[in-house]
Amino acid sequence: MSNTPESKKAPAGERVADWADGRLGIYSLAKANMRKIFPDHWSFMLGEICLYSFIIIILTGVYLTLFFHPSMNEVVYEGSYVPMQGIRMSEAYSSTLDISFDVRGGLLIRQIHHWAALVFISGMLVHMMRVFFTGAFRKPREINWLFGFLLLVLGMFTGFTGYSLPDDLLSGTGVRFMEGAVLSMPVVGTYLSFFLFGGEFPGADFVPRFYSIHILLLPGIMMGLLVGHLILVFYHKHTQFAGPGRTNKNVVGMPLLPIYMAKAGGFFFLVFGVIAVLSAIASINPIWALGPYRPDQVSTGAQPDWYMGFSEGLIRAMPGWEINAWGHTLALGVFIPLMIFPLVLVAIAVYPFVESWVTGDKREHHILDRPRNAPTRTAFGVAWLTWYFVLLIAGGNDMFAIFFNLSINHITWFARIAFFVGPVLAFIVTKRICLGLQRRDRDKVLHGRESGIIKRLPHGEFVEIHEPLNQSDLHTLTAHEQYEPAEIGPEVDENGVERKIGRGQKLKAKLSKGYYGEGNQIPKPTSEEYKEITSGHGHH
Repeated sequence: MSNTPESKKAPAGERVADWADGRLGIYSLAKANMRKIFPDHWSFMLGEICLYSFIIIILTGVYLTLFFHPSMNEVVYEGSYVPMQGIRMSEAYSSTLDISFDVRGGLLIRQIHHWAALVFISGMLVHMMRVFFTGAFRKPREINWLFGFLLLVLGMFTGFTGYSLPDDLLSGTGVRFMEGAVLSMPVVGTYLSFFLFGGEFPGADFVPRFYSIHILLLPGIMMGLLVGHLILVFYHKHTQFAGPGRTNKNVVGMPLLPIYMAKAGGFFFLVFGVIAVLSAIASINPIWALGPYRPDQVSTGAQPDWYMGFSEGLIRAMPGWEINAWGHTLALGVFIPLMIFPLVLVAIAVYPFVESWVTGDKREHHILDRPRNAPTRTAFGVAWLTWYFVLLIAGGNDMFAIFFNLSINHITWFARIAFFVGPVLAFIVTKRICLGLQRRDRDKVLHGRESGIIKRLPHGEFVEIHEPLNQSDLHTLTAHEQYEPAEIGPEVDENGVERKIGRGQKLKAKLSKGYYGEGNQIPKPTSEEYKEITSGHGHH
């Protein structure tokens, strides 16, 4: 065998890999990140559900764009769905019928696309609630919280533009609802409506415009946010629950490659399979049963997808107040809910910064809180969810009235009252439950776990034997931090001169007292208390 240079060449695959690595640095990048550790806890899979359903949305969406015609030009339907033959409709509606009945697998792909969108937004909401209740939004993850929040909001509007595209009677009713909300805006409402619809509603442009927004603008922004979100997840240490050996400086779990990647790959197909089964057996948005949209018609029991029910509930629960001035009418019944909706969203977005300001804590946090150990935060979260579900009921007041044989007026008034009372009650009850759970944890640390074994003492008293907790459980129950409420300090200095105390400082002190003051957290057992109890002097 000759020793020519050609005989010493590396295999072709290795040469290609070396060529790519010399220009992209793939090997060094993979070497640094492929062994990254991820903790093993079921709640971290919620984010994966969001990622996988988003991938499914993209894949099925690309398929649907090959057959959908985003046009409002009127045509006469001559497709295979006999009940609609001879009816005038838009090309958008006609092409959606063709996808459903004439394209091989089209109806299943439509169903998967719609179900994946619902799972995506549901997953994001539950994922954000997990992040909120466990305090995973704290430094250094405030930016990632904003990325997740924007993904949720953009997902809601992407879903709205998506289910508006078929131009059926149900989606058209939703677009009509949106047009009424736009028109309620003083001064600029009419101009915005004409710009959006290209003239008087429904115009001839909203389907093509919604189509461009739905398949290009919003998904492009969401893709960028998703990539940024994942980059920050890799850049920061992954959060983990308190436990032995777990600190803010390490992560206990499995390496990304090969264990986590294998599990993630299997989980992707599991998510895809569940969504496919849902799509095959549970019909969603059957546009052929509704007919094409006509501005002078409305579908019975018209409801938006659940994630837009919050905004619809605000408007349905709001009294129909109006103000007439200078020849103009201001529809407060629509305008006030239209202003509340973005304010609620802004409050959700800025919460991490508010809590950081209240606590004054600028440290990095990689250990998660148990929700019971942050009772005020947990109570706020449950109050918000209660508010959301009350408005969902208000948004479907007609359907609740039909199914439960109730008065729609009674349901509307229930929603109006519960809008103010429900969150307050939920806040109080949740906070008391959290404090009760804290007391139970304190008792378990000091006295151990109830064994169910009853013992009779020599003098006749019956007591239950408590089993001491192991060191792992003791660590989990006592690892959380307890903040001291901020103090304003003396109102005068050492010379008796009145100190200037700003409004912001006073507000911070009040909020801090509300979060961490007396009655807002149960003191953790001290080591002295534990030693006294376990030494036998504190109990039988």
